[in-house]
Amino acid sequence: MARRIAVIGGGSAGLTSIKCCLDEGLDPICFESSDDIGGLWMFREKPEPKRSGLYRSLAINTSKEMTCFSDFPMPGHYPNYFDHSMMLNYLRLYAEHFDLLKYINFQTTVGSVKQRHDTGQWEVLTEKRDGHKETHVFDGVLVCSGSSIHPFTPRSAFPGIDTFPGKCCHSWEYKDSHSFHGKRVVVIGSGNSAGDIAVEISRVAEKTFLSMRDGAWVVSRVSTCGLPLDMNLTKRLNSILMQVLPDALLNWAVEGVYNEKYDHKLYGLQPSYRILKQRGMINDELPARILQGAVQVKPNDTSQASHSYSTQRRWIMLGK
Repeated sequence: MARRIAVIGGGSAGLTSIKCCLDEGLDPICFESSDDIGGLWMFREKPEPKRSGLYRSLAINTSKEMTCFSDFPMPGHYPNYFDHSMMLNYLRLYAEHFDLLKYINFQTTVGSVKQRHDTGQWEVLTEKRDGHKETHVFDGVLVCSGSSIHPFTPRSAFPGIDTFPGKCCHSWEYKDSHSFHGKRVVVIGSGNSAGDIAVEISRVAEKTFLSMRDGAWVVSRVSTCGLPLDMNLTKRLNSILMQVLPDALLNWAVEGVYNEKYDHKLYGLQPSYRILKQRGMINDELPARILQGAVQVKPNDTSQASHSYSTQRRWIMLGK
C-alpha cells in the first residue's frame, strides 16, 4: 500500500508537492481552505484574514523562463514578465495537465497536526466549511500554506503611529491607488511592495514620500541587451566569479554597474549594506519617479518624524 501524504495548501508549492508525491508512488491528499487553487496568486477584491493579499497591478519579479516549473514550460505567448492573473492561469494549466485537482479537498481547513508516539505517523484534524470535523492519519505531512498570510506591523518602531489622525494601513490591504487621489502619503518600507506601491500612488497623490530605514539597491527587471535580469545573472561565468573573486571586489564591480545607471547616493537610495549582501528592490520606475519629483525619499521614521506625519500627511502605508 502506498504511503499516504497530507499536503496542506493548494498554491504553487502544494500543487508541485502533489505532483512529486505521485512521481514517487505516494498517495497525496491535499487540503485547501478556499474554494480554488492558487494560494498567493489568487486575487481578492477585499483582504481576507489568514490569506495573502495582492494588489491589482502586481507583476512577477522573475522572468517566465526562470519562474516556470521544469516539467511544464509556460505558454509561448506569455510575456517575459506578467501579472498575477496570468500566473494563476498557469497554475490552473499545470493542475489540469497533470490531473491534480482530484487530489484536493477544497473548503477544508487543517486545525492541527500531531505526531503519534507509537507509530510515528501524523494525525491531521480537518474541518469543512460546514463545520464537519474529521481526523486523518498520514505517513507524512507537507506544509505548503505559505508565509505571507499575516501582515506584520512593527508599531513599536514608529512612535506616534497609534495617535496618527489620518489613515494607516498595511500593503497586505492595498488593492489600487483610487482612494489616494489628491492625498499626501508616506510609504514606509524598502521591499518590492513598498517600491511598487509608492510608484503607483505617486501618479494620483498630491505628494508621495518613501521612507526607508536603510535605503535599497534598486534593480530593474530589464538587464543588458534588453534581456530579463535573471537570465543575465544566472550564468556559469557569474557563478564561477562569485566563487573565486573576493567579495569586496565583486561588490565594487556590481555597485559600479548600478550606480552608473543612477547614482544611489544622489537619489537618496544608498544603503549601508553592500549590494550582494541582501536582496535589492526590484523596480523599473522608482528612479524616474524620484527624478520627476513625484516620489521623495526620506530616511527612517523617528518619533519626531511621526509627529511630522501626523500634522502634514493623511495616509501612512506600511510596505513589505
